[in-house]
Order: sequence, then C-alpha cells, then structure tokens
Amino acid sequence: MRAFTIILGRLRVLVFPVLAAVAFIPSTQQAMAQTESRAGCGKVTIAEMSWDSGSILANVESIILSEGYGCDTELVPGDTVPTVTSMAEKAEPDFAPEMGINSVREIVEKAVEQGVIKVAGQVYSGGSIEAWWIPRYVVDEHPELTTIEAVLARPDLFPDKEDPGKGRFYTCPAGWACQIIDKNLAKAYGFEEAGFNLFDPGSGEGLAGAIAKAYERRQPIFAYYWTPTPLLSRYEMVELKGAPHDPDSWACASKIDCPNPQKNMYPESVVVKLVSSAFADRAPEAFEFISRVSMTSDEINSILIWKEDHQATPYETALYFLEKYEYLWSVWVSDSSVVQKVKASL
Repeated sequence: MRAFTIILGRLRVLVFPVLAAVAFIPSTQQAMAQTESRAGCGKVTIAEMSWDSGSILANVESIILSEGYGCDTELVPGDTVPTVTSMAEKAEPDFAPEMGINSVREIVEKAVEQGVIKVAGQVYSGGSIEAWWIPRYVVDEHPELTTIEAVLARPDLFPDKEDPGKGRFYTCPAGWACQIIDKNLAKAYGFEEAGFNLFDPGSGEGLAGAIAKAYERRQPIFAYYWTPTPLLSRYEMVELKGAPHDPDSWACASKIDCPNPQKNMYPESVVVKLVSSAFADRAPEAFEFISRVSMTSDEINSILIWKEDHQATPYETALYFLEKYEYLWSVWVSDSSVVQKVKASL
C-alpha cells in the first residue's frame, strides 16, 4: 500500500479498423495461423470511457493490440466508479486506458494490494487539473469573482432558467465520480443556503456544449471541468480558488455516503492506466505496450480538437491518430514488426 501510494505521489500526474473488401476466402491454413496468433494474447476487454480522450485511447489501443499483438479485443462501456469497482471485484474489464485516481484511490489501492489490478503508469505527462471554473470575460467584468465564496454570493449572475431566483452550477454527469465529489463539496460550501442548484448536464457532451454555448454568447456559467481538453484550449476559463486541498477529508468527499463533508478542492489529478493482473500475467508483451502509452497534454488536445472540428467518431479519430502520429505510437510498441502490422491494417 505504502509503495503504491508513493508511486502515485510521484506521478504528477485509443473495434477494429475498417477492412477493405477482399475477393477471396482465406484458406484453412491462413485461418488457423490467425487463430494461433490471437491465442497468444487471448480475448481482451477494454473499457471505452464515456469521455472523448478515454474513448479515443481505447480505440487506438484496441487496434494496436488486435493488429499488432494478435489480441481478440472487445470494447465495453466504461465510467470511473463502475469500471474500477468491476475491475477490483471481478477483474473485468481487462484494461482501462484512462482513469483518474483521485476519486477512487481507496478502491484502487486495495485492489493493487490484493494483487487484482496493476497500475501501468501515467497517461499524460504534466498531469491533469479538475476544478470549478467561470469564463474569463465574467472575471474581467467582475474582478472580485475569483473564489468559490465570491461566486456563491452572486446567484443572480449565474441564473437557473428552470428555477427562477436560483443560481445554477453545472456538475458532472451521473456515473462520473466527480458528480459525487461535487455534491459533497457543494454541501460543504453551502450551495443550497447560497441559492444554487446543482445541474446534471446529462453527459460529457452536454457539459461541454453548455460551456461552449455560454462562451460563444458571452453569458456567465459556473461549472466543473478538467484539463487536458480541447474545450479549455479554445475557451479561456478561470479556475476558482477554494479551501486548500486536504487529503484527510478528501476520502470522505469521494464517498456517496459522506456524513459531514468539509470544504476542500480537487488535488492535481493522477491519470493512469489500470490493467487486471491476470491479463498482465498472460500477455506480458501487451502489458509492456500498455505501460509505454503516454503523451503530452498538447498532443491529446490537438487530437481532440481534430475530432471536434471534423465531427469524427472515436474510432475515426483513432485511425487519424495512427496515420498522423506514427512518431508517437511507434515508440510504444515492442518492435518494428508490430508497427508494420498495424500500418498494414490501416
């Protein structure tokens, strides 16, 4: 446990490609060879997270594992709490390509200690930030609005159209661990007493859309969001200051049944890859590949912006990444033959 905690402390801290139609049926020998190739890695279930970066990474790594390492990959729906809980209790899915540890640290630490899960390194160099934000133009007009308390004193500036007289805070969608945290922190900061409602945007797309719409119309909005994301690369938002992060009370703030949440704020987010120990043991080369997957915030932001600009699916974005970012993903794999197999499949 202590070793794992120390490792995390130092971590300052994506369905197969569309194949061209063929005019022949593979021979029995070819089919047997393909089966034998896949048998070495076996079936791999990959959590396709409900946010863009996690979904893209799941598709990228599914393609590389399938075409480069002969794995029989399957993408399954993923979200922070249900995925970590399932991996800890059932060792399923085999792999989660992007997982923020802050909200599920206790579950992960216990599963690692029990030998059920392995942490395969950080995803983004430079870490990630989770926070509460308001637009820069709002702060320019109201310079005093740099703290949570100052914003809570002005529900009139952030009106809830469905509940006149109240303010609105855009929290995380249901199923995201940050929704639990936001609810507990809102209680600690006195949102209800200040006249603010917590609004569930329904999805990650809904949350991003609300912020983008407000920004383009130069309207105030008070919301949770995180980096790295294309949204905060396009729109300048101000991170609100709150109480200093307190590790001792954070564990309670992360629980659904926290009886007495205290004022706190998100720590720097640790974003890692989680792999079931069973999969890591039976497919060491695949595990080594997963452990090497890493990129900068600028790199993932540029990929996310391309997806948004082209209205592409996560799978289409994964293909774009494999075609345009060979310099990056080629260093993740074990040897040049894997690179050639993946390139031949595109």
